[in-house]
Amino acid sequence: MACKTQITTIFFSIKFHLFLLSIINSASSHQILNTESTSNRTTTEDCNNRWIYIRNLPSRFNLDLLTNCSEYPLFDDFCPYLANHGLGQKTHAKSRSWYRTDPLLLELVFHRRILEYPCLTDDPNVANAIFLPYYASIDSLRYLYGPDVNSSFQHGMELFDFLQSDEPGIWKRHMGHDHFLVMARPAWDFSQPLNNDPPIWGTSFLELPEFYNVTALVPEGRAWPWQEHSVPYPTSFHPQNLAFFEAWIQRVKRSKRTTLMLFAGGGGIGATPNIRRSIRNECENSSINNNSSRFNVLENNVMYSKICDIVDCSNGICEHDPIRYMKPMLQSTFCLQPPGDTPTRRSTFDAILAGCIPVFFEELSAKMQYVWHLPEEKYAEFSVFIPKEEVVFKGLRILDVLMGIPRSEVRRMRESVQDLIPRVIYRRHGSSLGLRTKKDAFDIAIDGTLQRMRERLANILAR
Repeated sequence: MACKTQITTIFFSIKFHLFLLSIINSASSHQILNTESTSNRTTTEDCNNRWIYIRNLPSRFNLDLLTNCSEYPLFDDFCPYLANHGLGQKTHAKSRSWYRTDPLLLELVFHRRILEYPCLTDDPNVANAIFLPYYASIDSLRYLYGPDVNSSFQHGMELFDFLQSDEPGIWKRHMGHDHFLVMARPAWDFSQPLNNDPPIWGTSFLELPEFYNVTALVPEGRAWPWQEHSVPYPTSFHPQNLAFFEAWIQRVKRSKRTTLMLFAGGGGIGATPNIRRSIRNECENSSINNNSSRFNVLENNVMYSKICDIVDCSNGICEHDPIRYMKPMLQSTFCLQPPGDTPTRRSTFDAILAGCIPVFFEELSAKMQYVWHLPEEKYAEFSVFIPKEEVVFKGLRILDVLMGIPRSEVRRMRESVQDLIPRVIYRRHGSSLGLRTKKDAFDIAIDGTLQRMRERLANILAR
């Protein structure tokens, strides 16, 4: 019986790998045909300084890694979320834009989307950037949770050896300054010092001198990044045409905001003082006093029925179930974004998608991270910042801060949040031309990467 089960598993892995290989190859062929058929719309002049060459990597660096989707017992089985080129399964049978997206699969999503990029070239010598379709975060699982935990300092060396041995001129032309890849975990997970013995958490990919010049797109960067730049976590909303996108925008605008502030997340139940515990305590206390006349505030002619609401997302129960938190966010004016194990949160982008004004407690949670997608100079227009130390140790009430914001300013902030929605979503691959006129998170990441490389190469030439 055990032998039969093992054979079945092996057969499934082979079949699954061949399926994934076919869809990527099919997408590549489609891109070549699409580029030829739309040459009149995308001219050489349009692609000046925007050419990207996709490095042809052996499948062991990407597709083969996906066949191990259930092999790490200490980590979640991510096999169910590989569907739809990494967007995951649809939330329900009739869903047109909503998927159970796992943030770990941003590498696969990005790989599929870049095949549709209009300025691809098959000549690395004319390329302004070289994309490495290496699924670094998925490969890191064997070092974080698998058999290679004691060899985490070697993460990335096999890739580097390949880049040096296969068409080495592509790398040597700019010594990696024009190369970029996506790493779908916080940069901290790839920042273990090389001399740690025994190894601690993480791998040493970003500590390898061999990759100092490469640009890494990550969902969270370090406080003083060099190689990496932060891009939004993927939400569960991936529209395929302009009509679906506009329908969602209209729903956001029409939504009745009957809750003043919302926290969707876990933690904050221990005895140690921290911002999440302070939020929970304040929320519980505000619910006791919810009938007090001081809270009878109108917002767009709607009375707040709740001062504070909590969506408990402990143990990851919300991660692949957007229905749990999106409706409460649509009903809330402010969405609290306290740091957890790391400063950033996917919930920040879920909140923006819902038109809910984000409230930050650390500048590293967003302002120092997503400068391409959320302009630093505009944070006061679409968010609220409350230092966590003021809340945790000095007794500042979040409620008092939010209630002190004039209603007219709240309306303007919500409008600014709504304007950001196209910038933080990843539209579905194969989307309509109409929707492609709105730059999404992928488009902005590509523009930022190309600009970053131009500046770096210009500085090198100026030396």
